[in-house]
Amino acid sequence: MFKKILIANRGEIACRVAATARRLGVKTVAVYSEADARSKHVQACDEAVLIGGPAPRESYLQWQRILEAARATGAEAVHPGYGFLSENEEFAEACAAAGLVFIGPPSSAIRAMGLKAESKRLMEQAGVPLVPGYHGADQDPALLKREADRIGYPVLIKASAGGGGRGMRAVLAAEEFDAALASCKREAINSFGDDAVLIERYVQKPRHIEIQVFGDTQGDCVYLFERDCSVQRRHQKVLEEAPAPGMTPERRAQMGEAAVAAAKAVGYVGAGTVEFICEQDGRFYFMEMNTRLQVEHPVTEAITGQDLVEWQLRVASGLPLPLKQSELRMQGHAIEARICAENPEAGFLPATGRLDVARWPAHVSFERGHVRLDAGVGEGDEISPFYDSMVAKLIVWGEDRAQALARLDAALRDTHIVGLQTNVAFLRRCAATASFANADLDTALIERERAALFDQPGLPLEVAAAAVVAHTLAVEATLQNNDPWSRRDGWRMYGASARRFELDVNGVHHQVLLSRHHQGGMQLKVEGQVLPFAVNSAGLESHELLLGEGLQEASPLANAVALTPPEGAGATWGGPASPQRRITVKTYAQGEKVAVFAPQGSVVVTEFDVIAHAGEGGAEGGRLTAPMPGKMVSFLAGVGDKVTKGQALAVMEAMKMEHTINAPRDGVVAEILYAVGDQVSDGAELLRLES
Repeated sequence: MFKKILIANRGEIACRVAATARRLGVKTVAVYSEADARSKHVQACDEAVLIGGPAPRESYLQWQRILEAARATGAEAVHPGYGFLSENEEFAEACAAAGLVFIGPPSSAIRAMGLKAESKRLMEQAGVPLVPGYHGADQDPALLKREADRIGYPVLIKASAGGGGRGMRAVLAAEEFDAALASCKREAINSFGDDAVLIERYVQKPRHIEIQVFGDTQGDCVYLFERDCSVQRRHQKVLEEAPAPGMTPERRAQMGEAAVAAAKAVGYVGAGTVEFICEQDGRFYFMEMNTRLQVEHPVTEAITGQDLVEWQLRVASGLPLPLKQSELRMQGHAIEARICAENPEAGFLPATGRLDVARWPAHVSFERGHVRLDAGVGEGDEISPFYDSMVAKLIVWGEDRAQALARLDAALRDTHIVGLQTNVAFLRRCAATASFANADLDTALIERERAALFDQPGLPLEVAAAAVVAHTLAVEATLQNNDPWSRRDGWRMYGASARRFELDVNGVHHQVLLSRHHQGGMQLKVEGQVLPFAVNSAGLESHELLLGEGLQEASPLANAVALTPPEGAGATWGGPASPQRRITVKTYAQGEKVAVFAPQGSVVVTEFDVIAHAGEGGAEGGRLTAPMPGKMVSFLAGVGDKVTKGQALAVMEAMKMEHTINAPRDGVVAEILYAVGDQVSDGAELLRLES
């Protein structure tokens, strides 16, 4: 076993590798960019070396500097993680030339599987099933168009050197092909330095099932069963699970043996994943092989009880595989949810910002458990525009799929992130859809369940309002002392008191009235409803709300109903019993904004100070702004051009993906404010439209 390794990556995967290395007594060296100087992975390793600026091209893709760091620190091997240089054959060869062990497959295997067209030819020779398509070297656009016409639409254009959903476009009709090809090639050259593509039949209602394989230097190769990764957005995985629902032992053996055949065809060593696209009737076709550890490897660890990073280190040091195929077993069911900084309601646009609050359910990290959370960031850290948008991976295990689903829902419910947009609520809705709950899976699940995922009502207004009021009262309670003149509870010697709250919820203004009775009871008036209200707060963040049934303001009971107090709550709850809801909420305040988390969902409420905002005007019309920080790739209209609502006007690149910006209305382009190649900040005005 190695004594010291360098981890040529960052974030969650660097922390993951460091955790296993520490358990095995292997020292670790981190590399980091200027943007990552205080990152979690730097702290997780025994040593750390600065290798360049914040952009990946200035640091994590500078393999010469990484090799220099390895030599300077006495590392014996390099673990590439995933992404960055993990599937770069030149880097693997450079490690060998420098006398370092590359903890991954031989460069020849990376090369063979890295070029999708070449890998398809090899798989055909090995007898692995293939999707009909064109995998040739001739990249003439006219030829590619003819091949697409021959295969028949819809087709899928894929970057030959690509991966991770980048450089991939679905083309539904012939007239869409030219634009999709140009965009795919542009993204491919920017991401991989190679704009070659292949074209395949776009299988209808496909499932994405992958097989985890492992080979050693003695020539043995095994498969550690399958993972279903069908739930995707923009060709990137959202939820992954193992085993695949509905998988029969016979089909599992067929797919596993085909995956092992694929690995052996290229002399594979180490961890790899053979991805298949599967028809609903069970037929499967080779899609690609990822010659590295996958993001979703923890679900395999959960059902097999094996540490795949430990397997990597042992195999790379020359040891045989820890287990034979006949010795591998799986138990239970595991699901992984990728928590990302993004806005699902805006087409999953990446988000950046600070994790002002990051609270998680009870969990373990980088090891097997009922609830596992692997993260490379924590509260107070930044999600920058330079790297991937993933915040954390949440992995749950259960005795069966039903128990795993229940644990996933509870864990997502208890995940509270404030400061930037995330997909946590979306993930929870996704796992609760009829399709996912009933294992009716395919890669179009998100689009098929759009109504359940995007058109659902949010947290009820009365719950959000009650939570903000509870938070305000808890804050004010900390300011009180024994002086009766410091009391802020609205007490009056005679009669009731009333207090107005101005709240903005999802861009809509609401006025909420809190009334206190002489005997201590409280009511909330929300949108014409009068609700008996009581609260028991534990600090500033945790509140137990009791809300009575809503009564119309004119009801004779509206001023007479109070709530039954919870045990030990004290006399301030008083009054006769009424139908009531007991709701536990968490609140986190950042200036005027209060993030509310409840079992039904979450929302950010602005407690609006009318005086402080007096005189503010509306936004200037005719502006088109950047939805995120990034680089301008192209402008698709010029000054003076007439454009229509929804027309594509500009293309930005952010977080390794291209994003098209469309016209919000009809108009004429009056001015373009940036040039192609310029870096722009979030909210920067890109161009102006005139009516």
